[in-house]
Amino acid sequence: MSKIFLEAVKNRRSFYALSDEKIVPKERIEEILREAILHVPSPFNSQSTRMVVLFDEHHKRLWDITLEILRGITSPNQFEKTENKVTNAFRAGYGTVLFFEDQNVVEGLVKQFPDYAEIFPSWSIQANAMHQFVVWTALEAEGLGASLQHYNPLIDEDVRKNWSVPENWKLIAQMPFGKPLSSPGEKEFSSVDERLKVF
Repeated sequence: MSKIFLEAVKNRRSFYALSDEKIVPKERIEEILREAILHVPSPFNSQSTRMVVLFDEHHKRLWDITLEILRGITSPNQFEKTENKVTNAFRAGYGTVLFFEDQNVVEGLVKQFPDYAEIFPSWSIQANAMHQFVVWTALEAEGLGASLQHYNPLIDEDVRKNWSVPENWKLIAQMPFGKPLSSPGEKEFSSVDERLKVF
């Protein structure tokens, strides 16, 4: 079983050429997200991570919003490259998972455990990152390609308005996914021996 898990970890990559062909049912994607929400660990079992999954016109609207915001802050000579990336790498996909952290939960932990007050925000981000990794790897195992994006805080307010996201949910990352249309390039690795010590 550990070999299967590590194989999925190894195969998880960033895919930037996607299509919206539904090779995995929406119900299966929802099941993956539910399993991740339930079983990925969090500090003090705080369960502060929140997710929103957008399909079809909702998914496309997210990236249309993002593109319009970027148009307003990107120089005209750079915007064509930006537009191509957003349109073909993100919007062209099947859906997007939005990852949030519930700040009410984090603030509650700060009050409840004042000795750890300074570190709870960092632990919260670490828990969110674990959710991102589990979802990304699970999508890969289903044959979907994905990447992790960070257009927050630029899009935060529009996301909140368009999908009735509570004020206390802080947007952390966006994960567009879809059917991969090409393979990622070769990945370079620095020496494991320089990064791992065994005693």
